[in-house]
Amino acid sequence: MSTPVRNTIKTGRPTVGPRLWAPLAGLVAGAAGIAAGELTAGLLSPLVSPVTALGGAVIDAVPPGVKDLAVQLFGTADKVVLVASIVLVAGFLAALAGILERRRPGLGLALAGLAGAAGLTAVVTRAQTSPQAALAPIVAAAITMLLLRMLVQRLNTWVPRRTVITAPEHEGGQAPLARRSFLNAMTGTALAAVVGGTVTAIFTRASAVAAGFRSSLKLPAPATPPQTVPAGASLSLPGISALVTPNSDFYRIDTALTVPAIDPPAWKLKVTGMVEREVELDFAALLAKPMTERHITIACVSNNVGGDLIGNALWLGWPVRELLAMAGPKAGADMVLSTSNDGWTASTPLEALTDDRDALLVVGMNGEPLPLEHGFPVRMIVPGLYGFVSATKWLTELKVTRFADDTGYWTTRGWSDHGPIKTQSRIDVPRNGRTVQAGKVQFGGVAWAQHRGVERVEVRVNRGPWQKAQLASAISTDTWYQWQIGIDLTAGDYEVQVRATDSSGQPQTEDKAPVAPDGATGYHTISVKVA
Repeated sequence: MSTPVRNTIKTGRPTVGPRLWAPLAGLVAGAAGIAAGELTAGLLSPLVSPVTALGGAVIDAVPPGVKDLAVQLFGTADKVVLVASIVLVAGFLAALAGILERRRPGLGLALAGLAGAAGLTAVVTRAQTSPQAALAPIVAAAITMLLLRMLVQRLNTWVPRRTVITAPEHEGGQAPLARRSFLNAMTGTALAAVVGGTVTAIFTRASAVAAGFRSSLKLPAPATPPQTVPAGASLSLPGISALVTPNSDFYRIDTALTVPAIDPPAWKLKVTGMVEREVELDFAALLAKPMTERHITIACVSNNVGGDLIGNALWLGWPVRELLAMAGPKAGADMVLSTSNDGWTASTPLEALTDDRDALLVVGMNGEPLPLEHGFPVRMIVPGLYGFVSATKWLTELKVTRFADDTGYWTTRGWSDHGPIKTQSRIDVPRNGRTVQAGKVQFGGVAWAQHRGVERVEVRVNRGPWQKAQLASAISTDTWYQWQIGIDLTAGDYEVQVRATDSSGQPQTEDKAPVAPDGATGYHTISVKVA
């Protein structure tokens, strides 16, 4: 007669295993489901996937203050932080689903289904979505739920809920087989998640033909005379910002969680709204237009006093005013609502796009085709305006309208609707908090008042009298200026401030203001120790 199996806890054997296996099962099932959803999106809708759609929805939903805080804390790495946060939240929810499914079958599946519904909602509400894009979050949720149920059922076969069976009699019976079945299922699911993620990454890169097209693109030569850079425009002070910012160092602030992959031959730009005639332009037709090449400094409205969300580049493009002239704006129009491929919009004063400034439909940056992350194949650049009302990347539409009738993306979130860039200056050398040697200390940096120009830059020490700095020659009033000054300082601690005055004689204000709603103000102030 066989001996009954007893429920015992063997000395020295861990009893917390099942508590760890359940959340791990949820994590593995969730990872495999996400990989399946992303692979489906890569096949059917490369521009929209559940992960990027959820990230975009988060970006759209956060209050402006949270967005500003993220930019201040993380700068241009804000998107990396957002993706990492989404991964952490997804991992937590997947682990929770595993725990719930083991304790009360059906609850974990319900949580996975809710997560899938959230992904589906995010996907169908994105600007670049398509009917087939909705399949990806459905696949992700279905795969997650199926795998979660299978893994937890096998875990329960190995270690029944609320019972830890470790008696030698049981070890020699069904437990090893059940354990092996569970571990094999876990391993296979994990491998499937890794393979699926790898294939997705490879396929996504292969489907993004924009990179290959860009690498083979030969930019047209500018039709207008090249813009000359004066010999005295660049100072040789070590550590000062370069006169022209390299593409790799140029700041990037936008709402696109992943860079849109646009096929240039399929790209179209439409001019709609209050116009005599609607106009549509393709990429080949744009490249055939007479191009203008200009150095222009652009800045983000989120740039704090002394911040680095600003850069100067050589842009190649066709003047926006010529395209708008083809469409013929109607009387009463005062704004152009530009739209990005990802649905982002900017409200630009019509006057700024039709006057004599070099507002451009840009195809080139610093002598090469636009980088993908800076708007390839076409973006807009408007001198004198912050990027949030002008510098639309991945441009697809220009709607001639009125400020009274339409609003841009950030205007609906409490920001201003015009956004002229304010006169500002920055100390690059020495850095704040540095120790320097006594004697003539060299200070230097950049100043800007786009589309107005800088008349002078001054520096003061410990709130003393203002001292005029050497102002480098200007490329144009649309670019920043370098400046430098040597000041005799003895040992001690010093506060140093800088201010710029524009060409109209108006100095930048000392009054401190935050970046919202229309740009920060105040003097850039640093502390230095002289030894």
